[in-house]
Amino acid sequence: MNASTGLFDLTGRSALVTGAGGGIGAAVAKALARAGAAVLVTDVDEAAASAVAEKIRAAGLTADGAALDVRDRAAADTAVARAAALADGTLHILVNNAGVTAPAMFENLQEESFRQVVDVHVLGAFHCTQAALPLLATDGTGRVINVTSSAGLTGTLGQVNYSAAKAGVIGFTKSLARELAGKGILVNALAPLAATPMTETIRTNPKFAERMLSRIPLGRWAEPEEIAGAFVFLASDASSFVTGQVLPVDGGLVI
Repeated sequence: MNASTGLFDLTGRSALVTGAGGGIGAAVAKALARAGAAVLVTDVDEAAASAVAEKIRAAGLTADGAALDVRDRAAADTAVARAAALADGTLHILVNNAGVTAPAMFENLQEESFRQVVDVHVLGAFHCTQAALPLLATDGTGRVINVTSSAGLTGTLGQVNYSAAKAGVIGFTKSLARELAGKGILVNALAPLAATPMTETIRTNPKFAERMLSRIPLGRWAEPEEIAGAFVFLASDASSFVTGQVLPVDGGLVI
C-alpha cells in the first residue's frame, strides 16, 4: 500500500450511516466499505437498508443492515451499539445523512411539515451523535460527518422548513466541532447536490430543472457515487486537521 492510498484506508474502523437505504447514503455506505470500514447501513426502511448491506457483502466487504428512525433516541442507542460492535465496541465514523423534504410555499406550510423536517434533520443528528459520543474513538480517528445542503447556506424557494433544518445542521456542526476537538473527534458537514429520489421533483420539472442547471457551473447533476468520495476523505486520516467545516460538493452551485 502506498502512502497516498494509506491516507484513505479505513481498515479496522466501524461506521454508522443513517438514511442509507438509497441515494447518497447508500453510495456513502458502499464507499466507506470499499475503503475498508465495517459499515452498519441504517434507514427507516429496514428492507432498503438490508438490501444495500447485502450488496456490500456480495462484494466481499463487511456490512450489516438495520432499521433506524433517527427521531427515536432509543433506536439510535441500539444502532450505535450495533455499529460499534463491528469494531470491538468502538465507533469511528458517524454519518448523519437521514433526511426528508416536505416542500410548500411559506403561506401554505403546515406546522406538522415544519416539525417533521426539523425533527429528522436536526433532532435526528442530535440523537445519533449524542448516542454515539460515549463510543466514538478518541485516538484521532473519531469522525462525525453531517449532511447539510446549499439550502442551508443560501435558502431556497418553497422549502423554508428544509432550509431552516439544514442551516440548523450547520450550526450544530460548528458548535460540536469546538466542543469535541479536545477529545480528538472531528466534526464536519457536506453540502451535496446529486440525482437522488429527494431531488427528483426539481430534476423532472422542466421549469425548475432549467433554472437549477443554469446555476450549476458544471452544468449537470452529480451521481451519488461522485459525492461519496468526499465522505471518505472526511472519514479518513487525510482530513486529520479539518474540523468545523462545511464542504459543498455541488458542481460549483455555492461559490
